[in-house]
Amino acid sequence: MNKRKQGYLRKIPAVNDLLAMDLGQKLINDYPRQLVVEGIREVTDKLRKQILDMELKKLNKFKIKKEEILDQVKEYLVNKTSDQLKAVVNATGVVVHTNLGRSLLCDAAKEKLQQVASKYSTLEINRESGERGSRYEIVEELLTELTGAEAALVVNNNASAVLLALSSLAQGKEAIIARGQLVEIGGSFRIPDVMKQSGVKLAEVGTTNRVHLADYKRAINEKTGVLLKVHTSNYEVVGFTKEVSLKGLVELGSEHGVPVVEDLGSGILVDLTPWGLSYEPTVQDSIKAGADVVTFSGDKLLGGPQAGIIVGKKEYIDQMKTHSLNRALRVDKFTLGALEATLQEYREIENARREIPTLQMLTVSEDELKKRAEKLAAKIKKVISLQFELKVEQDISRAGGGAFPTEELTTYVIKLAHQELSAEEIAERLRLNNPPVFTRISKGNVLLDLRTLQDEDFAYIVEALDSIRG
Repeated sequence: MNKRKQGYLRKIPAVNDLLAMDLGQKLINDYPRQLVVEGIREVTDKLRKQILDMELKKLNKFKIKKEEILDQVKEYLVNKTSDQLKAVVNATGVVVHTNLGRSLLCDAAKEKLQQVASKYSTLEINRESGERGSRYEIVEELLTELTGAEAALVVNNNASAVLLALSSLAQGKEAIIARGQLVEIGGSFRIPDVMKQSGVKLAEVGTTNRVHLADYKRAINEKTGVLLKVHTSNYEVVGFTKEVSLKGLVELGSEHGVPVVEDLGSGILVDLTPWGLSYEPTVQDSIKAGADVVTFSGDKLLGGPQAGIIVGKKEYIDQMKTHSLNRALRVDKFTLGALEATLQEYREIENARREIPTLQMLTVSEDELKKRAEKLAAKIKKVISLQFELKVEQDISRAGGGAFPTEELTTYVIKLAHQELSAEEIAERLRLNNPPVFTRISKGNVLLDLRTLQDEDFAYIVEALDSIRG
């Protein structure tokens, strides 16, 4: 090793020397001592590597200052001890944003979470007998009332719901599915993988874009366990296409004594066409069409907590309730409490549209979005520097969450540009704000989409932009 570098390495202060300084003592008072020591070692190790990697001619200007080392240690400690799961401002315009936690809970659900978190609850006890009860009874009656199904069960997400349904009804048998429905959703989750894990053999029929009832008929044999229909909620195949209706599959399944399972994916209980959206099959539609089992998510279009909801014929739901896998997939009191409160809102459609944030954001009027955009823009103009350019314009939002894949929701956005900073730099600074503000970028501009902004977000956005001075 070069002697000059050795000399610089020897100048790196020892841990105890740094701890003895006033700032070092303050850090020990504010944080656990072992964590402070860990931070010092982390920073000095990086400093050591920096010296070893540095060109000799740059060493002359290189200074090692104890105060700067401790400042870096403080930054390390702040990051180390800060919460990793943070509340954020969603200005992306994606309503059911998977990476930002999907659906927001309604006020009633938030209140129920507070109740069950701070008090004991009737999770698994029968109030009349005082004996042990079933946690699934908490929401089963509500689900059957709202969907028209005979019975219901809730597990921890929709992938689990599909896994449990297939494991219970067709393990060791075949599940017949149209080739065009072998979908992949977020996180590389694939229907064929779940089928394999459930112990069910995949039997593909038809082609990518076309499948006929005759394809299913030819595939049915003594090994057939279920007919599986998967709603392609996160994409659409258009043009020369053909698929078999759920009603057609139900009739075929009934003829051969084979249950029909439909995975609706996002799942929705309200037809949103009166508010200008495309028709999306509701859970009630599937039950009415005769599906034996229907699975869907709780935290997408339903607007509740993460959950996999299974509704259908009692004989099949009962099989799932007693299946050993159900224990591993069961939900806790928080999920059930939030889901119960969310489902209660659906007893009156207009109330659900008003109270459930996901539905409210999907159906909000263009006039309302424009008014809110102009209101926020006026607040922002008061604090941003002259280097910013700001405009209120019409744009497009997305439903997200694997729903309404081709739907373009007309929205209003605040378009921001800066004379010196790129859109990427502005977006990064907003993300690093506390709370983080997530935006989208289009044609060199940062966009703040009013569709997914809450009124309380306005102050956070104004404060975040006020801190950007170029």
